[in-house]
Amino acid sequence: MKNLKLLFVTLVFLLYGNLIYAQLRLPNFFSDHMVLQRESAVNLWGWGYAGSTVKVHGSWNKDTVTVKTDANGKWKLKINTVQAGGPYKLSVVSGGELIQFTDVLLGDVFLCSGQSNMEWGGNQNLKEILDELPHANNPNIRLLQVNRNGALAPQENISNGWSSLNEKALKPFSAIGYFLAKELNKKQGVPIGIVNSSWGGTAAEVWTPKDQVEADQALLAFSKMQKANDYRPHENGVLWNGMIAPLVGFNLKGFFWYQGESNVGSSAGYDKLMKTMVNSWRSAWEEELPFYFVQIAPYAYNSKGGVQSALLREQQAKTAVELPRSGMVVVTDLVDNVHDIHPIQKQGVASRLAKITLAEIYQIPTPDYKSPIYSAHVVKGDKVEVTFHYLTGNLVTRGKEITDLYIAGEDKVFHKASGKIQKDKLLVFSSKVARPVAVRFGFTDTAMPNLFNEKGLPVSPFRTDSWVD
Repeated sequence: MKNLKLLFVTLVFLLYGNLIYAQLRLPNFFSDHMVLQRESAVNLWGWGYAGSTVKVHGSWNKDTVTVKTDANGKWKLKINTVQAGGPYKLSVVSGGELIQFTDVLLGDVFLCSGQSNMEWGGNQNLKEILDELPHANNPNIRLLQVNRNGALAPQENISNGWSSLNEKALKPFSAIGYFLAKELNKKQGVPIGIVNSSWGGTAAEVWTPKDQVEADQALLAFSKMQKANDYRPHENGVLWNGMIAPLVGFNLKGFFWYQGESNVGSSAGYDKLMKTMVNSWRSAWEEELPFYFVQIAPYAYNSKGGVQSALLREQQAKTAVELPRSGMVVVTDLVDNVHDIHPIQKQGVASRLAKITLAEIYQIPTPDYKSPIYSAHVVKGDKVEVTFHYLTGNLVTRGKEITDLYIAGEDKVFHKASGKIQKDKLLVFSSKVARPVAVRFGFTDTAMPNLFNEKGLPVSPFRTDSWVD
């Protein structure tokens, strides 16, 4: 009996002692069901005994990669990946410890972020997602949902791991993120991994490193306009710290972003803030990753005829034109209710983001895959001729007359205007304005104008003036 007790104690020590003293760890998002970026030198990292040797092997390779942990027990290495495929095994060994993943795919990985219009899915009863749930079984789509967590300093880990696509994983996930994955997987035939790191109601400042915001006096002043709220953080950088920084280094193909509603009150600084945020993300990943985003939708904002959200859309259009490797989706035609800040048509938004991705990242020749954005104008007698970026075909209108079009003279009084399409140009005029100076198109909070390119993409709202409203 005494020997049996001794044997039992020994077995318990061997089992639980090894668990207590186990040192080999990886961030939680290195997990089964993950997608690693194909045809890349993929970063892997983690922790172990200081000065110990760590060996990593992916079953798609013959070679094993070896590295030593530093004095703090941290290790990092690169492992080459091959063309899309899987599932593969990934093994990490150090001393007598082994971590092994048996369901790893090689494909393309994207990060989705922003506020509620990016975040929302089946938990908010979006019908488009609820209709998908019974069919959510594609093994080549993988999801990583990042929990809502802010932090005062950059974090090294999150509590989440990857999931293969299934009904349970999809319901709380980003509808836009899922529909993007579905379309890219269908069109490219490669596994797609989507990371959703979003939090409803948040301003862009919380997603931007604190030092970047506070190093600029204008951005700092705008950030102080964000007020405390019981349901979302407002301090500069806290979601960068808690929900983006832990992912830095995990190889990506690009970023998708849908946010801006919570910055409407400080729209004048939004373009600068976006460029600061995107450049800080790119710097952290050490790569000029593509950044594709959604212009905020028409919404009443409690002000009849107001232009505060139009001013933010103007800033977004400026970013789209000036920020390298970026693209903007316009959604003025995908709104069912201007009194609901959450348009329910998410699949249409994702489809437009996918079009830009397919054209630019996957190099599929596609004419006029972006919405036209105001470029320049010329006054010609009693008319104003407007030209556009991203337009090689013709403009078209849905209806007899172009809506939400206005023109003003030197008195700065705007009158309803008529528009005439001349192939890729727009002529604007009114009998009430003999000497026009400025034109506005869809430049209100709730405008849903009817001018498009031939591919069905709406023209971004614009103004040719810079008058203070």
